[in-house]
Amino acid sequence: MSSELILVTGAAGFLASHIVHQLLEKGYRVRGTARGAKVQLLKEGYASYGDRFEAVSVQDVAEDGITEHLKGVSAVIHTAAPLPSKGSVEVVLDGSIKGSLNVIRQAKKAGIKKVVFTSSILAAMNPKLPLTDKDWNPVTKEEAIQSDNSTTAYNAAKTYAEKAVWQFAEEHKNIDITTVLPPFLYGPFAPGFKIPAPDFVALSTDLYIYQMLDPNGKFPSYAAYMDVRDTAKVHVAALTSPPDSVIGHKRLLLSSVHELSYEAALKLIADKRPELKDRLWK
Repeated sequence: MSSELILVTGAAGFLASHIVHQLLEKGYRVRGTARGAKVQLLKEGYASYGDRFEAVSVQDVAEDGITEHLKGVSAVIHTAAPLPSKGSVEVVLDGSIKGSLNVIRQAKKAGIKKVVFTSSILAAMNPKLPLTDKDWNPVTKEEAIQSDNSTTAYNAAKTYAEKAVWQFAEEHKNIDITTVLPPFLYGPFAPGFKIPAPDFVALSTDLYIYQMLDPNGKFPSYAAYMDVRDTAKVHVAALTSPPDSVIGHKRLLLSSVHELSYEAALKLIADKRPELKDRLWK
């Protein structure tokens, strides 16, 4: 049990909500950042934890000062990042890189020595190399901008944001950073998770499962996945991991040990929710 205060950015997100829930269940105190209507949704969702949870507004993680929100904080878990659908490629890239550095710089200035950063397995994927913690996606910013493709933009944003984080870590040895690189995340919503209806994008990669309920929906193109609850556990465990000075570079590539079959997923939906059977993707 720990009464330490942890700042979780983007606390209203699919993954972040599981991180918040697990932290609270372990006895931590949590201060979660969100934008707009999501701040009130966070307050409602975690009201049962009383003063052990606090929701605060950060409208622009790339520009806003968060000094007040960092007071009393022991560690930061940074999950917030602009989604590819929320702006141009330039906006997504700029927001991801500047947002990550803004949070970490202010955390260091506040004397916080431990940061856990959510990246993506896509940041390490290079088709010409084996997948290791030394690899990087070769996508360039120019390619992302010229392609005007949301997937390419996401790849570039995650890659360059994480590279910027590690460059900062190299320049400031007194801050302990762990980056977590998960694949697609599927699973149930965390207790307390709410979304502003009808913002289906807030479902994150669970949206791919939702789209299976539409015969004309987009079938998932990427099979690698991990249970969102296990990914949250990795973030929480990283808070008590030995420093990199003891165990080395902490860039964690995540993968499920289970093979995902979308056919099996469709059959499971049809079995558990027979009233949806005629709506399923064909």
